[in-house]
Amino acid sequence: MSRQEERLDYLLEKFKEDSGRYRNLEVGDDWQEKRMVLRSLMNIRMPGAMDEDVLRMQDEFLQEEAREKGIVTLQEIPSVKEQYGSERPLADRISLWQGDITRLQVGAIVNAANSQMLGCFVPCHGCIDNAIHSAAGIELREACSRYMNQKRRERGRDYEEPTGQAVLTEGYNLPADYVIHTVGPIVGGRLTPGLEQDLENCYRSVLNCCVEHRIRSVAFCCISTGEFHFPNDRAAEIALDTVTGFLEKHSQDFERIVFNVFKDMDRELYENLL
Repeated sequence: MSRQEERLDYLLEKFKEDSGRYRNLEVGDDWQEKRMVLRSLMNIRMPGAMDEDVLRMQDEFLQEEAREKGIVTLQEIPSVKEQYGSERPLADRISLWQGDITRLQVGAIVNAANSQMLGCFVPCHGCIDNAIHSAAGIELREACSRYMNQKRRERGRDYEEPTGQAVLTEGYNLPADYVIHTVGPIVGGRLTPGLEQDLENCYRSVLNCCVEHRIRSVAFCCISTGEFHFPNDRAAEIALDTVTGFLEKHSQDFERIVFNVFKDMDRELYENLL
């Protein structure tokens, strides 16, 4: 049995025990099944203290998993000027990269959060919020919980994170140093100028956060285009226009800004705009 297999078996037992409800859950011997069960137990776990030995083992497991997935450094990602010959302003500071954002070793990656700011509790859900929290480890939910508890002490127990702001946390077991969380607008009907402004605010708030904390490289996900139903084409236009406009005033503050896409459709939209 490999060291990583030993870690997985140990963590499964500890997270089952921690859950209470699933203490006696039977899990087969298949690696993928065991891994999905562990991720599910991590996803549904509420914030709270965890034994330091368990956290240490979780960190070792997730960091090894990150290495196995393949960490992508900024030097491995060409700018759009290099890749496409783009003549867009500051094209040497902008990149388009398709793949899993949790593989990127950059200053910060952007998480499309919800207003509760605790990540996604749906086991193995396909949203980026779930993916980032799952790869970072349970310390990320704990950090977000501390932030929300502080806000509720200041502003009342019903506080929810407003749309268009930016919240910085450490990256924990991610290759990225930090995660910047932003709550994007939810499009329930027709797209309005107000919703467009909200999305622009998300991008600008993240960039201001980077400048404030001297983070020189950041990878944006496609904020609000998934579960929040913002039209992908208009979202890409707003993202590029906002980032380019910001870079024109703050080019000295950034080495690279990466637009991370997962779907082919989004890659094609950005390619056409670049």
